[in-house]
Amino acid sequence: MSVEKNKRLCILYIAMSLDGYIAGKDDNLDFLSKVEVAGEDYGYAAFQQEVDTLIWGRRTYDKMLTFGIDFPHADKKCYVISATKTGSDENVEFAADPVALVQRLKTEPGRHIYCDGGGGVVKALLDAKLIDRLIVSVIPHLLGDGIRLFRDGRPEQQLVLHSSTPYASGLVQLRYDVN
Repeated sequence: MSVEKNKRLCILYIAMSLDGYIAGKDDNLDFLSKVEVAGEDYGYAAFQQEVDTLIWGRRTYDKMLTFGIDFPHADKKCYVISATKTGSDENVEFAADPVALVQRLKTEPGRHIYCDGGGGVVKALLDAKLIDRLIVSVIPHLLGDGIRLFRDGRPEQQLVLHSSTPYASGLVQLRYDVN
């Protein structure tokens, strides 16, 4: 599938270690700081202009709340996938089924949909073939253990390389369309 113009896409935009982890043990994200460079956002601000909706897994959202910062996506409609929470809080609306949510969102007008994990949400959306583009920033670090971005048991899918961008920090950003 080549991505159609004017189609609302579900885009996975995420960072992982070179060995495929989005977080270490106990949801530790310290490895992300290894590529922090003053003034470099790796295209994140430009990407944010393309999306108006955000989907997170519950653990990703809970981890973000521990950072002690203002909610970073107050300008977007934000959903958190949770098996136990319903309704909404001051930042997000909770939903149980990422597949049904993305299927519905793709029929509504708007800009693209930003998926930022976690692994269970990514697997469900890949299983349903609802992720249209993957933008994966590979951090030059081997975690050895933790939370995998791509879980076993998902269907095989062909990807088409759109671009790969190396940065001086060692981070390499890969952009693929899902075929």
